[in-house]
Amino acid sequence: MYAIVEIAGQQFKVEKKQEIFVHRLEGKEGSKVEFSDVMLIDNNGKVNVGTPVIKGAVVSAKILEHIKGDKVLVFKKKRRKGYQKLNGHRQYMSRILIENILEKAPKAAAPKAEKKEEKPASAKATADKSEAKPKAAAKPKATAKPKAEKPAAKKSASTKAAADKPAAKKPAAKKAAPKAAAKPAAKKAAPKTEAKKTATKKETKPDDKKSADDK
Repeated sequence: MYAIVEIAGQQFKVEKKQEIFVHRLEGKEGSKVEFSDVMLIDNNGKVNVGTPVIKGAVVSAKILEHIKGDKVLVFKKKRRKGYQKLNGHRQYMSRILIENILEKAPKAAAPKAEKKEEKPASAKATADKSEAKPKAAAKPKATAKPKAEKPAAKKSASTKAAADKPAAKKPAAKKAAPKAAAKPAAKKAAPKTEAKKTATKKETKPDDKKSADDK
């Protein structure tokens, strides 16, 4: 029996009691790990292929140790430029042991106990809601008092507005009176200019007669 599993971004063909090296895993040494991304399982000729993963299938393993891989040399060079560089790299790895391959993993019983504990909590919540309802019904009595005070505030505002309106009209009537008195003054000034014109005409007449005698 074997399975094809995805572990830390890589796919491996694994069997029971097989040791493999994978990319560094987060667990501590000696801890158990489960992988649910199972692509294929072959059980004595019966092949089960996932789309893309087999639902319920699990591969369990144990972390034996965390190690570093062999050193890899990375050499770079550019000819005729005098450039060359050498770096070394060691990949972090984990050595794991495959313990079991299951097509259908058993469901955990822990969630059932949690559901039973939630029921009493919901009963308490309903009891709290029933106690809160009478308090909410008592609130409208306290809110009835401020409603009677609101009309009084509106009346005071309307009386202030009525008192301000007549005061604004009286200054407008006083300002209009001086404008009417200014118009007759302009008319009286007109006869003075006419009197000056008649005086100039009378003065010009004797001069015309003297000029005729001289001729």
